[in-house]
Amino acid sequence: MSTSHPAPAALVEPTKAITGGWIALFATAWLGVWMAQLTPVQLLLPVQIEAQLKATNWVDNVVVFGIVSGIAGFCALIAYPLTGALSDRTTSRFGRRRPWIAAGAVLFAVSLLLLGLQQNIVGIAVFWSLSLTGFCVLTAALTATISDQVPVGQRGFVSGWISAPQAVGTILGLVLVTELFVGQFLGYAAMAVLLLVLVLPFLLWVPDAVLPTADRLTLRALIEGFWISPRQYPDFGWTLLSRILVNFGNAFGTALLLQFLQYGLRVENAEDTLITLVLVYMVFVILASLGLGKLSDKVGRRKPFVFVAAALQAVAALLLAFAPDLSVAFVAGALLGLGYGCFLSVDQALATQVLPDPHTRGKDLGIMNIATAVPQALAPLLGAGVVALLAGFQGLFLLSAVAALLGALAVLPIRSVR
Repeated sequence: MSTSHPAPAALVEPTKAITGGWIALFATAWLGVWMAQLTPVQLLLPVQIEAQLKATNWVDNVVVFGIVSGIAGFCALIAYPLTGALSDRTTSRFGRRRPWIAAGAVLFAVSLLLLGLQQNIVGIAVFWSLSLTGFCVLTAALTATISDQVPVGQRGFVSGWISAPQAVGTILGLVLVTELFVGQFLGYAAMAVLLLVLVLPFLLWVPDAVLPTADRLTLRALIEGFWISPRQYPDFGWTLLSRILVNFGNAFGTALLLQFLQYGLRVENAEDTLITLVLVYMVFVILASLGLGKLSDKVGRRKPFVFVAAALQAVAALLLAFAPDLSVAFVAGALLGLGYGCFLSVDQALATQVLPDPHTRGKDLGIMNIATAVPQALAPLLGAGVVALLAGFQGLFLLSAVAALLGALAVLPIRSVR
C-alpha cells in the first residue's frame, strides 16, 4: 500500500485571506523600494551623468544615460530569474524568500551609497548596475510572496499595493532630494537609509514558510529553467509577451517627457511642469491600481482589465503624437496613469495565475519581472535614437502606441484565466 505525503506548506496554493496588517507591511516595503529605484532614475542619475559629461546637446546626455541603464538592464536579465530560482530552493530556517529580500536590500543600499561618491561615468555605470542588481534580488523575492501567501481572490488588490507605492514613492523621493537632502551624496544616502528602514518591518513581522528539502540546483537545470516553452505553456508565453510590449509602450511614452516639454513643446520651467504632469499621472496610477485591482478580484476576471488598460495607454500616446499641446499632455498623462495603474495591478495578478509549477514560482515570476525592468532600462537609449535619427517626438509616441496596442492584443489568446 502506497502512502502519499502532503506537499510542504511552502508549496501549497494559499487559501487563507491575508490581513490588512500584512498588506500594510507589504506596501511599506514597496514604498522604500520604489523611492530607492525611481528617484535615481528620475533625477539623481541623469543629473550626475550630465555633471560629468558637460555636453551641450541633450541627446548626448540621454544616450549616455541610456547606455548606463542598458548595462544595468543586462544585469537584471540575469539577476531576476537567478534569484527566483535560488529562492525557490532555499531551505533556510528563516524561509525561502526572506534571506533574499534581506540580501537584496543590503546590496541595493550599499551600492546606492557608493554610487553617490562616483565622479566618472565608469564608476557610475558599475555602481548603478550593482544597485539595480540589488533591486532585482530584493523584488524578485518580494514579488514571489504574492504567489506564496496571497489567495487568488485577493491578488488584484494586493498587487495594487505594488503600484500605488510606486506613484507615492516617485513624488516623495523627488521632494526629499530637492528640498531636504540636497546634493548628490545626500540624495543617494537618504534613499539608501529609507530603503532599509521601510523594508525591515516586512522582514521582521511577515512569516515565511520553511521549505524542508529542495532539489540541488545545477548549472544545466538553471539554464534550462530560463526557457519556458510557449508551446507547452502558451498562457505564460502570451502573458510575458503582453507585459514586454505594454511596458515598452509605457516606457517610450514616459522616458523622455522632460525633453518633450523642453524641446518638443518648448515649455518654460519644464522641470516644474514635469513634476505637475507626473503628479497627475501618479494620482491616476494610484486610483486605478487599487480600485480596478480590487474590482478585478470581485468580478473574477483579468483579461478585459488588462486589454483596456493597455489600450488606454495607446490612446494617450496617440494624443501626444497628433495633438502636441500642453493641455493635451495633461489629459494624456491622466489616461496613461489610469491605464498603467490598472495594468500594473491586474497584470501582476494574472501573471501569478499562469505560472507553470508551484516549485518554481520565484524563478518564473523573475522571468516575468524582466519584462518590466528591461524596457524601462532600454527606453531612454532607444527613445533618444528614434527622436534624433528617425521621426522626432511624434515617431516616439507612435511607437509607444503601437507597442501598447500589440500588448493589449497579446492578452486575448490566454485561455486558463478569464
